[in-house]
Amino acid sequence: MEQKENSRRRFLKTSTAVGAGIAAAPNLLLGQAKGANERFRVGVMGLGRGRGHIKGYQDVPNAEVAYLCDVDENRLASAAKQMADKNQGTPETVTDFRRILDDPNIDAVSIATPNFWHTPAAIAACKAGKHVYVEKPGSYDAHEAMTLVKVAKETNRQVQMGAQRRSYPAMIEAVQKLREGVIGDLRYARCWYSSTRPSIGKGKITDPPAELDWTMWQGPVPEAPFKDNLVHYNWHFHWLYGGGELANNGVHALDVARWAMDVAYPERITCLGGRYHHDDDQETPDTTTAVYDYGDVGISWEASSCHRRKPEKQSFVTVYGDGGKMDFSHANYTVYDIAGKEIRKNTEGPSDIPHFTNFANSVREGEKLNLPISEGQISAMLCHLGNMAYRTSGAVDVDPKTGKLVDNPEAQKLWGRPEYRQGWEV
Repeated sequence: MEQKENSRRRFLKTSTAVGAGIAAAPNLLLGQAKGANERFRVGVMGLGRGRGHIKGYQDVPNAEVAYLCDVDENRLASAAKQMADKNQGTPETVTDFRRILDDPNIDAVSIATPNFWHTPAAIAACKAGKHVYVEKPGSYDAHEAMTLVKVAKETNRQVQMGAQRRSYPAMIEAVQKLREGVIGDLRYARCWYSSTRPSIGKGKITDPPAELDWTMWQGPVPEAPFKDNLVHYNWHFHWLYGGGELANNGVHALDVARWAMDVAYPERITCLGGRYHHDDDQETPDTTTAVYDYGDVGISWEASSCHRRKPEKQSFVTVYGDGGKMDFSHANYTVYDIAGKEIRKNTEGPSDIPHFTNFANSVREGEKLNLPISEGQISAMLCHLGNMAYRTSGAVDVDPKTGKLVDNPEAQKLWGRPEYRQGWEV
């Protein structure tokens, strides 16, 4: 126990110093376009979804996963062994991502941690001169979303958000067809998510497992006791750590819908629902309807997390126009005319590789990012604002030019985290 407490004190002391360094760092202009033939070296942080990052980079020409990072020693060892067994390299393994930032030969950090780590880690990486690939939603709340966009611009870093459908060839083709008027003037987009999530139960406060650095797992979040039904996934459903299903899966569909409809911030958002299916520790709703009113067009997102509602069939995203509709699956699309007759289809499958390749090419060659953080965080803001509406009166008005709340003191209290762990302030 004394060893763990000493480790915790060292972490707090170090994180405070690093936080001060982050705040004082100048606008670094490192790592300008390198050229396609130069080695692209990246460190992957968070080895749940991060295993998908590893796989993606291994198919990017002349790219190397040089570091693996996780606060769970078992996941770290497992990912390293998997790479070694498949002759995919022997990267450095670290439990503190700041060791990656210390290496001048690293071009980028790829962040696949829980949401509450996204912005603090991305800001630290940007200010250390690293480029960043950060998973959706890229931020825990509205304050972090806007701060990350600001820092990426100030540091001149390439920051790609991991809503990978922006790089799917079929999705790109679909949006182009909409721009060409395949279903006429667009009026509305409907997003849908369903699953059969079981109860997360009622957790017990206990000591964290020996392989988990609980203090580092929490990172920027104020200290809380370890609960045995929280790690590694159910944090999504606690407001202290996540944004529920809206920020977990909603951001994917809303990003596609917003891209398809060619809109940014709405004028008004309503979000209603509840926790109807299980009596457990989950704080976020399992059934939700969020509606985004843009004045002349609209978008909605509906979720049924604990019931698939079979045999109903809903598309991932459906866009309605005066001349018909376009259904987006998770990777491709189908077009119908106003009478419901299928007139066009693309059945190409999904692949994360184009999104990682686009990111690497943006660093090496200056290629335009398919989802720069400035664009990705507008989609994330739809989730944050929707949660603000849900947690207050059920509706918020928004300035469509800035994305900021209009005359809503109660919702404004949820704009940003009231407290960070010392040294990780955003």
